[in-house]
Formats: sequence, structure tokens, C-alpha cells
Amino acid sequence: MNIIKDAVTLSLLGMTLLLSACDDSKKPQQPESERKTSVFAPEKAEVLPYLNIQEQPAKIALPFCENKSCIDLDIQTVQTADAWLNTWIERNQALVVQDQIGLKQSMSLQQAINAYVKKSDAWQDEFKANRPYSLTMYTRIPYQRNQYVLLQVGVDTAQENVKVKDRHYFFVADRNTQKSLALLDIMDAQKQAKMNAIVQEAYAKWLKDQDAAVRSAAPKKLYWGQSDWFFDQEGIGLHYRTHEIVKDGKQLDIYLSKQQTQQVLKADVYQHMF
Repeated sequence: MNIIKDAVTLSLLGMTLLLSACDDSKKPQQPESERKTSVFAPEKAEVLPYLNIQEQPAKIALPFCENKSCIDLDIQTVQTADAWLNTWIERNQALVVQDQIGLKQSMSLQQAINAYVKKSDAWQDEFKANRPYSLTMYTRIPYQRNQYVLLQVGVDTAQENVKVKDRHYFFVADRNTQKSLALLDIMDAQKQAKMNAIVQEAYAKWLKDQDAAVRSAAPKKLYWGQSDWFFDQEGIGLHYRTHEIVKDGKQLDIYLSKQQTQQVLKADVYQHMF
């Protein structure tokens, strides 16, 4: 599983339900007086509307600029046939923009862009030679399964003489409940110790690959309950961005096999996600 590097959006596999008809004409009919109506309504398969994903530029107002030192903003998004999901996507894009400038507030995408522009303006006001910020955002839905949708947001930035390339964020939505899902939301509460063992083993291997200064500054154990996570047909994974664990540390991705995933997830979640 390597969903971080795969730039091709995976299409949701369609499921066709084959109905077979049976001929009851030759069966003896039950007398009317003996027929009973079930107190249970017949179970109906829940089918969510097709998303019909469309890539397009985000509908945001950009600041007016007359000189050559204008802030560079390129925000690409996706629109779907699910109105709630579109709002959810925009809300998470706003969080990503805010993360580039150290903000954690409840903002619309436009408000987050406005705050980003304001921060850039303040930087330029400090010294005439300071260059404006630059932000490129690309958004895609790399995988979906039944009600579960994976959103990936990538950014390239240039801020205060520091350039960042291919910084990624992952979010998972449950369209049935219309909620974002944290990793702990899908975990079997009785299997958290097993999940922790898998994570800490992967973290220990990652630490061995870091230099001595990084190892000494890094935490002894890795907190994973609220980390970015993703899923595909093979299993779930955790994603830690560069410097998110420790300064000068490398990006860390932890992949669980399908067997490990089944062992730690809630049974009903696993059934619908894989």
C-alpha cells in the first residue's frame, strides 16, 4: 500500500446485486387466516448517491494586486454530488491553510485565505526585500468504499525564505453519519493495546534511521490517536509529516496489513471499509 505517492485517483468499485426470481405459482397458498404480518420491516440495502467527483479551482476571492510582488495562490479543489461532503472538504482545506501559518480556528476557506494573505502582508511590511508568501493546494479523493471517503490535501509553500514541497494531509469522512473519523473512532476499544504495539514497533524502526541528534530529541513513544490516517483496499495507515514528531525528523508512514487492520478495527467498520 503506497497511497501517499500514488497520484491516480482510484475509482470506487461498483457493486451489482443480482436478483434471482423464483416461481411460487406451484407452491400451496397459505390460508388467509393463517397469514401473519412481520413486525420487522424488510431490510433495505442503503445505497449512497454517486459522488461524481469534479476537479476545479476553488471559488475564493483573491486579493487585488497592482505590483510584481503579489502573493501567489493556486487552490485546486474537488466538487461532488454530495453537498455535505463539499462543505466538509472546504472545512478541511481551511484547516490546512491555517496550519501553514500556525492558526487553529474555526474558519471558512475564504477566511483562512484572508488570514494567510494578512500574514504575508505583515512579512512584506517588515523589510522591503521580503518576498510574498506562495501557496499551491491540490485536493483529491484517492479512495472511497461505501460510506467512507478518503480526502488527501497536498500543499507546496514558500514562506519567509522557507520552501516546502509535497506536504500532505489526510481526512476520512463517514457520509452516513456526516462526521469526520479520527483513528480512535474506528478502533475496537479492546484492541488498542495491540494497535499501540504495532505503532511503537514501527516508530522504533523509524528512530533507528534518524541521526543521533534527532533520536535524542524525539519522544520515547509515539502518540497516534489523533494522527492523520488513510485507508485503501489493503488496510489502514498513519501519516506523520516532516518535523511533526521532532525537528529535522523525516516523514513517517506506518502501514498495517489487511490482517492487522482486521484485528484492530471495529467489526462493523471493517465490514464496510474493506
